[in-house]
Amino acid sequence: MKAFRMLFRSVRDAFKSVVRNFSLSLASISCITITLIIIAVALMISQNVSNFTKEIKKDVTIVVFLKNDATKENREQFEKDLEEMENIDTFNFKSKETVKEEMEKQDTPLGNILSEWDDKDNPLRDTYTIKVLEVEKIGTTAKELEKIEFVYKIQYGEGLVEQMVGIFNTVEKVTIVAAGALIIVTVFLIINTIKLTIFSRRREISIMRLVGASNMRVKLPFIVEGIVLGIIGSIIPVIIVIYGYTSLYNQFGGHVFTPIIKLVRPMPFIFYTAGIILAVGMLVGMIGSARAVRRYVKG
Repeated sequence: MKAFRMLFRSVRDAFKSVVRNFSLSLASISCITITLIIIAVALMISQNVSNFTKEIKKDVTIVVFLKNDATKENREQFEKDLEEMENIDTFNFKSKETVKEEMEKQDTPLGNILSEWDDKDNPLRDTYTIKVLEVEKIGTTAKELEKIEFVYKIQYGEGLVEQMVGIFNTVEKVTIVAAGALIIVTVFLIINTIKLTIFSRRREISIMRLVGASNMRVKLPFIVEGIVLGIIGSIIPVIIVIYGYTSLYNQFGGHVFTPIIKLVRPMPFIFYTAGIILAVGMLVGMIGSARAVRRYVKG
């Protein structure tokens, strides 16, 4: 019960201090808000980039065209080679007859032309569609496949796949570094704010010590004040995450530029992100206050 009363008084004193030192508190809250908005944007970008990368990795395939003289035994040997290769996930075979039938069903000029040719005139080739385990190694895997004797040609978007994955990874890293740097700046700002608050209340702190107040009793209001600043600073970023991202998702129809680049669905993503933003705000405020108190309140 005593601990509960101490906590209640600390929360009360924290709110009083925020109001009493409004200009300093406003500076900290503004910095926390700006930082958390950028962190929120970074989190949303990072998560969507991860989603983009995952979708690309899921859809990327290597198409292997076999030579026309490849026999059934050659195909069986080729499949054994695929099973032994480390970076191969799954593969699917389509004969040139099957490919021709599928193209004939499409209402295209090429499909109409193919429908007039018999199997002997079929210019298409037997193909294997291959999915890899690690897209980053797709170039190496393609080169290994090219060395097989009865492989005619390989297509997989050479260079483009690796470039897209590399760009997404770079964007993700940059946003994380930028968010981390802003968190550090905000922590230092809160430290300075709490230091000024402690300096303005040094007489009150001295009286508390004279009457036998414990170190925890002296420090707790400042730590709670930092948490309060963090919570207040989180309000606008949380609103932006919940309503802003949902509006953005609806505006773009769930994808960016092309249906291949899909956005993460708002539910429950926005609530996870909002929870992280609130937790970061509270943690930043608490860490900043704790460091200031430890340095300027002895004992």
